[in-house]
Amino acid sequence: MIVLPLRRPAFVLALVLGWSAAAAAQTIQVTPLTRDDRVLITFRLSDAFTDEVRSAVHSGLTITFIYDVELKRGASLWLDRTIASSTVSAGVRFDNLTRRYHVTRRWDGRMERVEVLDREEDVRDWLTTFEKLSLFSNATLEPNAEYYLRVRARTTPRNAAFVWPWQGSDVAGLAKFTFLR
Repeated sequence: MIVLPLRRPAFVLALVLGWSAAAAAQTIQVTPLTRDDRVLITFRLSDAFTDEVRSAVHSGLTITFIYDVELKRGASLWLDRTIASSTVSAGVRFDNLTRRYHVTRRWDGRMERVEVLDREEDVRDWLTTFEKLSLFSNATLEPNAEYYLRVRARTTPRNAAFVWPWQGSDVAGLAKFTFLR
């Protein structure tokens, strides 16, 4: 029978708890807004641009933040019904020769914007902050009914040499709203 020293399980437990604390620190704030015939979504992923992410970006590795956005309606007896879903991604690649950041944004696989940025602060906002995205139509929504938006974030590559604090699980945010016509 092999007996492990007591310190090793304690180290593993401390490592798991540390990752859990880091994932708990990261949150997504979601704000829905219905205007005209659209549901506009604003969301922000906080505390995601860590030193590890920064090091990976500066190594020249392409880093992509992927956000799965779902418009749902709660159900009392069964699973919540998904009305619509969309995938938004923001990527960055640092060019070591020009010292500039090449950033992209995609919605459901379609390229929406491509830019070249000089400042790291702008890159952090590009990857983590989205303002009034018009992803869903409200034509199929019932008036005076409760809905909610769920946004889940993940990153690629998942098999990077550095450790993402929330690599094993997604970070999610939720916002409820009543559709008024």
